[in-house]
Amino acid sequence: MKPTNQTTRPRVLVTGGTGKLGRVCVADLQAHGYDVFVVDTVAADKSVPHMVADLADFGQTLDALSSVGQEIYAGVGTQAFDAVVHLAAIPAPRQYPDAHTFQNNMMSTYNVFEAARRLGIRNVIWASSETTLGEPFDEKAPYAPVDEDYPLRAKSAYALAKILMEDMARQFCYQTPDMKLVGLRFSNVMEPADYAKFPAYNDDPQERKWNMWAYIDARDGAQAIRKAVEWQATGMHAFIIANADTVMSKSSAELMAEVFPTVEVRKKLGRHETLLSIEKARRELGYEPEFSWRDAKSKAPAKAKKE
Repeated sequence: MKPTNQTTRPRVLVTGGTGKLGRVCVADLQAHGYDVFVVDTVAADKSVPHMVADLADFGQTLDALSSVGQEIYAGVGTQAFDAVVHLAAIPAPRQYPDAHTFQNNMMSTYNVFEAARRLGIRNVIWASSETTLGEPFDEKAPYAPVDEDYPLRAKSAYALAKILMEDMARQFCYQTPDMKLVGLRFSNVMEPADYAKFPAYNDDPQERKWNMWAYIDARDGAQAIRKAVEWQATGMHAFIIANADTVMSKSSAELMAEVFPTVEVRKKLGRHETLLSIEKARRELGYEPEFSWRDAKSKAPAKAKKE
C-alpha cells in the first residue's frame, strides 16, 4: 500500500484499538512498518498515539479521521490516513439492550464509512462477524463447510446490524466506485491464555456447536486485517476469517455426523478442518493461519507426577 500522506510510512487509523483483537492488530501493523493511530472510548497505551472519541457521534468521527495527535489535516491530497481499520463496536449480542447495540454499532460504522469517504480515505477494513451466517447454527443450517455463498441470516440485533453494514458498504462503493470496503467475518476471537479451557470442550460437543466449533487466534485475525489493508481492490468484499482447525479433538467429520446429521457436508473434510471455510481468504488475500490451540497445548508444561 503506497502512502498518500506526507510520511514515508503508511498510516493506519484503528478504531477499537484497545480491544481484544484491536491490541494485537495495532502491534502487528506496527511490527510491519505502519504508523498507527488508535481511536477508542478509552485511552490506549501511552506508547501508541490515540484519541478518545465516541464514533456514534459523526462530528467526533470526522474529527478523529482527520487528526493525528495535535495535527489536523484538511484538503485534497492531505488526508491523515492511508487506511482505516474499524473494529470498535459492542462485541456481542445481549451485552446491552438490543436497540442500543444496533444503534451504536450501525451508526458508528456509518459514521466511519462516511467520514472516510468525505476525507478521501478509500481503504476501509471493518469487523463483520460470523453471526451473519445464521448463528447459533442448528439442524436447519443449509450446508457445511460454511462459505461466503452462504445465505445471510440474522438471529440477533447484533447480527442484523452486521448484515446491514455489508449492504451499506455495497451502496457506499456504488456512490464512490474507487473505495475499497472489506468486511472480515471474524470467528470467536481467542488469545493464547484462552486455550487452557479448550480441552474441556471435548466433554460436550453441544457446548460449542453454536459456531460449528470455530475460533480465530487474535494473531491470525491481525494477519488477516493487515493483508486486507494491503490487498489491491475496489468495491465491497466479505471474507470469513477463522483458524484452520476447530476447538475440538474429535474429527470434523465425526462432529458433523454426531451433532448435525441432517446438514449436507459438501466436501471430504480434513481431520480437524474448520467448518467455517477460509478458502476465499486464502485465495484472494493470501491469508494463512499460523497459530493453533493444539500447538499451545503441545508446548504446555507437563504436570508433575505424584510421589
